[in-house]
Amino acid sequence: MITYLNKRGNSPITHFQIEDESIIVWFNGGKFYSYSYDRAGTHHIEQMKVLARNGSGLSAYITQNVRFKYDK
Repeated sequence: MITYLNKRGNSPITHFQIEDESIIVWFNGGKFYSYSYDRAGTHHIEQMKVLARNGSGLSAYITQNVRFKYDK
């Protein structure tokens, strides 16, 4: 688990973990969601990985592109 840098200072994301074909994202309050190639699509997961590493824009990306495509 890696601490999300939150460069803009307003993200509800606290941590993330990158796997080969997925990313797990932790939010304020400890709730987490796993997004995978199978549910969200390869392109979205790879973009989320970039945003997570950069520490900016991940929450907005999730809201706009993969909001309900997390693994169940």
